[in-house]
Amino acid sequence: MAKYDTRVQKLKYDILKEVAKSAFEGTMLDDVDNVSKKIFPDQKEGTAAGLYLNREIAKKRIRIALGGNLHIKNSIEVVPIACHECPIGGYEVTNACQGCLAHRCIDSCKFGAINIDANGKATINKDKCKECGLCSKNCPYGAIIHLVRPCKSACKVNALNIDEYEVAEIDNEKCISCGACSVACPFGAIIDKSCLVNSIEMIQRSDNNKKYKVYAIVAPAIASQFKEYGIGKIKSAIKKLGFYDMIETALGADIVAIEDAKELIEKGFVTSSCCPAFVKYIKINHPELVQHISTSLSPMAALAKHMKEKEPNCKIVFIGPCTAKKQEIKLDSVKAYVDSVMTFEELQAMIDSRDIDLNTIEESPVNDASYYGRIFARSGGVTDAVAQAVKELGSDMEVKPEVCNGIEACKLALLKKSKGILDANFIEGMVCDGGCIGGAGCFTHGKQDRNEIENYGKSSNIADIKTSIKNIN
Repeated sequence: MAKYDTRVQKLKYDILKEVAKSAFEGTMLDDVDNVSKKIFPDQKEGTAAGLYLNREIAKKRIRIALGGNLHIKNSIEVVPIACHECPIGGYEVTNACQGCLAHRCIDSCKFGAINIDANGKATINKDKCKECGLCSKNCPYGAIIHLVRPCKSACKVNALNIDEYEVAEIDNEKCISCGACSVACPFGAIIDKSCLVNSIEMIQRSDNNKKYKVYAIVAPAIASQFKEYGIGKIKSAIKKLGFYDMIETALGADIVAIEDAKELIEKGFVTSSCCPAFVKYIKINHPELVQHISTSLSPMAALAKHMKEKEPNCKIVFIGPCTAKKQEIKLDSVKAYVDSVMTFEELQAMIDSRDIDLNTIEESPVNDASYYGRIFARSGGVTDAVAQAVKELGSDMEVKPEVCNGIEACKLALLKKSKGILDANFIEGMVCDGGCIGGAGCFTHGKQDRNEIENYGKSSNIADIKTSIKNIN
């Protein structure tokens, strides 16, 4: 089992594991109550009401693990019953208030929202407070602080609001499905919908890959996960789960690098199309730049398209760190090629549900892609690959990149370009910090070591991008 950042992630893993186990055994429809009781067994400590609430929340999470509310088109969903305990936020007076005589907080408030209680301490009337922050700014003791819900603070595209019932609400017109809110939520009330059961059923219906072959295409960011085992053992485990084979999505990245380079040479300026959250952000916030988005499919879709052109009846399951990929496969340009998307979290749960021991399993060879395809997983990797592809195409064009590491950098670069003050002919946009290695579907969400991706890239025995592509044609 992987090591997780928080107990919330561990709880999510426990539920996914039990759901996967029930799906493999064909008992899922009868197991919702049993799974919730297994996650939260009877115990002597705590109250009966608390136990009941935890089980009810678990049932909601199980249903999201089964695919969630089909009426909600977003791949990110809120569990209201788990969200209501979170403080609504706003300005709060702390115990640091000294009840001073000056009362600068009162004098600075233009809305009459500050009162003094019987103990001489300041209080804030939420109905009158406009959250201007002047009381906090003027308090000599710094006793008034601004609380923001972690989910709302994490959302850098202003797609998350708090409704009248104090529950998080996602604005699907603004949301880019990056999953930052789900990672930040300390109550586990925001979750990405799972395709885990769909993937398992796809494997089972294949009749041991006799009716059709089920392929797993795995994102290069996997090099930053399962580090103690290596990619070869993960490939063996994936095949043991019932997949016919595992192919590196980095092979699709090689395809995209060449296509992006051709388009850059032809047009003179393009933005990358690899990160679906970045592409959606442009479409929502900078329609004037949509014409410059690379017309290439993402590496996931490009590889799946190539595979289905060779083998039309096969099924493709993408496994990676990205929750936005679950939204991408609904696009008309992609849905014919990719049948399901799983995160690394879901892969771990599936492996453990079948009691596969990664310590003892044999290694399988993994040599599908070039160094350049593999480094797509880290910030700057797409740029390096496109620059290399420009050289391999024999062009002397100078690639002047703007590498955007994280959503804030993406927002700034796009704003500058829209204003005509950014001297760059290629914008690489990665919404997650560090690139794909910082995706919401990873085990851990601290700063990732890009050297792990570099070493993975350098382990390839394919020297250049063109050689990689020749090998698949």
